[in-house]
Amino acid sequence: MDIKELTKVQKDREDKLKKLRSEGFNFPNDFEKKDQIGDLVESYGSLTKDKLASKKVAVKTAGRIILKRVMGNAAFMTFEDSTGRIQTYFSKDNLAKELDSVKELDMGDIIGVEGSLFRTKTDELTIEVKKIRLLTKSLKPMPEKHKGLTDIETIYRQRYVDLMSNPDSRELFIKRNKIIQSMRKNLEEAGFLEVETPMMHPIPGGANAKPFETHHNALDKQLFLRVAPELYLKRLLVGGYEKVFEINRNFRNEGISTIHNPEFTMLEFYEAYGELGRTAKLIQKLVQDSVLAVNDSLNISYEDKPLNLKEDFKIVALKDLVKEKLGLPSLDTKDEIFSAAKENKLKLHKSWGWGKVLLELFEAFVEKDLWEPTFVKDYPYEVSPLSRRKDDNDDYTDRMELFIAGREFSNFFCELNDPHDQEQRFTDQVEQKKAGDSEAMFFDDDYINALQHGMPPAVGVGIGIDRLIMLATDRRSIRDVVFFPTLK
Repeated sequence: MDIKELTKVQKDREDKLKKLRSEGFNFPNDFEKKDQIGDLVESYGSLTKDKLASKKVAVKTAGRIILKRVMGNAAFMTFEDSTGRIQTYFSKDNLAKELDSVKELDMGDIIGVEGSLFRTKTDELTIEVKKIRLLTKSLKPMPEKHKGLTDIETIYRQRYVDLMSNPDSRELFIKRNKIIQSMRKNLEEAGFLEVETPMMHPIPGGANAKPFETHHNALDKQLFLRVAPELYLKRLLVGGYEKVFEINRNFRNEGISTIHNPEFTMLEFYEAYGELGRTAKLIQKLVQDSVLAVNDSLNISYEDKPLNLKEDFKIVALKDLVKEKLGLPSLDTKDEIFSAAKENKLKLHKSWGWGKVLLELFEAFVEKDLWEPTFVKDYPYEVSPLSRRKDDNDDYTDRMELFIAGREFSNFFCELNDPHDQEQRFTDQVEQKKAGDSEAMFFDDDYINALQHGMPPAVGVGIGIDRLIMLATDRRSIRDVVFFPTLK
């Protein structure tokens, strides 16, 4: 580190560390923390001054200094750990000459203290420190205490600074954990087994998406970071498990936006002998319970607009939504679908069939206006390469997607378990890829082999956890709910 490039504050702290090192300081790692600050506040915060004095509560804890006030023969500091914050009192009576070293401490330093609890004249719960030990010297200043960290670029790039200075940010990620726990608890209570599947795939599959490529040196083999765990989870259905789920990290080589990050968290679960309507009810419960895990009501606000998640979610056919939105009398034939696209100036790719065009109409004109929770059903066969065809109309599939606040939150369908049909669809996907569709699926021989051994009828579900956390915590960007988002 070039000392000339340091700010005055940083140089002062570097000088302090140099002096500390000369006195034997070596960033110690042998302090035993016995008390969490949050536990102390919860257990003793309501006791009166006299009751607290009679208990003579001994304390040994540690945390980061966030406020400091020095006065002659005494000093007050506020420090915090991951559970809360508390005031500390340092006096010459207890620390003698050591008080001079205490006064040299900086905000951001991490200290360990031993002492006892008491209440000050202003009735604030405080630790009277009898012993103090510097554990970590902070060489860079914390953000200004009243403003905190406000630069959005720094918040995302230096999340550690955001977390240490902003309790709301720390609470947000605790809420993220509560939401994931809620989903896991619901599925385990419903008899689902949590499993783990590979994150490096020899053949990318399970979703229409462009993968990241990597290389295994020892095997001299090309591999892909998974775009979805679907095909491996369905292999487990073939193997005999009937209810499985995975909370997984997926990677898609796509654009970055407020709702897209190249790596993201998904919940996928599969139920043998499942039924689409019953699965929709389970998804509704998962969403509602996730929101209730961090909110007091299902009537919430998102992006400054009211959102009611209490009522049963609507179920509407995709084609009917497009027809209603565009004011069309009919949308039953391929010609009518292409005509609607032309009239509404939708740019078409030469490889698109009517099913892809219908989906593009939906995404362009309908999706953003689906504010209240809506299950959209009956997706065209062409854009559903892993879904089972409908019995009454094989141009469409037994597939649904859940939309809330104009965004997709879940995709689920009756799984295709006919190996001949799946083989043909993989072949069709390969042709689409040759025609320029970089997100079309690859042909997976081993998955066809698995289906040939027999997979029970099943329903499979994918839920975007990051988006659900955004909804439940009223955040507008996926970067807010991911610790370390990918940035330009």
